[in-house]
Amino acid sequence: MDAAAPTPFQRYQPWRRSVEIGFWVVSYLLSAIGNSVTTNMDVRRLELGFASWQPVAWEASSAIAALALVPAVAWFTKRCPLHLDNWRRMLPAHLLASVAWSALHVISMVAIRKAAYALQGDHYDFGTWWWEFGYEYLKDIRSYAGVVATIEAYRFVLRRWQGEASLLDVPDEGPPVEPVDRPERFLVRKLGREFLVAANDIEWLQASGNYVNLRMRGHDYPLRSTIGGIEGKLDPERFVRVHRSYIVNLDQVGSIEPLDTGDARVHMKDGSNVPCSRTYRGGLRQRVWIDA
Repeated sequence: MDAAAPTPFQRYQPWRRSVEIGFWVVSYLLSAIGNSVTTNMDVRRLELGFASWQPVAWEASSAIAALALVPAVAWFTKRCPLHLDNWRRMLPAHLLASVAWSALHVISMVAIRKAAYALQGDHYDFGTWWWEFGYEYLKDIRSYAGVVATIEAYRFVLRRWQGEASLLDVPDEGPPVEPVDRPERFLVRKLGREFLVAANDIEWLQASGNYVNLRMRGHDYPLRSTIGGIEGKLDPERFVRVHRSYIVNLDQVGSIEPLDTGDARVHMKDGSNVPCSRTYRGGLRQRVWIDA
């Protein structure tokens, strides 16, 4: 699993944010341009009498408002991820989120249109709010679903690309190869290959939605678990909780830097930094002192 040259996933990381932002910007830009052209064609064909700039204002305002909401959806899906194994439980939350998405989209869209019309010396009338919102929601729920599906599909690809960790399965017959309650190794799947990695090789762990990222030798491997669930399966003599979202391997701790806020920063031997909240700071210092 060690490689001298950086993996494709590691090479992608410096470009990742630019690619993610660029994808959504280009997607909504092309959508606004395409919809503006087709709407203007319909206006001309049906002789509706609208000026050419009006359909552009309609489509551009909708695209800008939707684009501004993508980070909120990305944040929400981290806390309420929608997968095949939990969609029934998560569906009500996402239905409520789609209403909020639509409300914010419509309010922002109308505000932009009113500003655009005012610049042209005109007035924009959205119409009867409850009726028009119902009409917009029927479109927005599909847009929301499309954004969620795109985000979840992208995260799925990233997990497969970087590799996923899992606990070794209990065999159908006979005793398990090793204790399942406290496994000594994890199974890592990466690009169609499987590896066994020692639990003691884990440097630190970070909670991420329904996953916990296992940091090992410069790689992050997501494991489907909660941080509390995996904490109980790790050796308490070696691993310690330092934050509600982080667990560190004491053997990999280089130093602890106290902060003025009462929290601390844990400097790991691999050069990374892990936050330590004041709740766990005392326990960490005691463990480090005892083990020293």
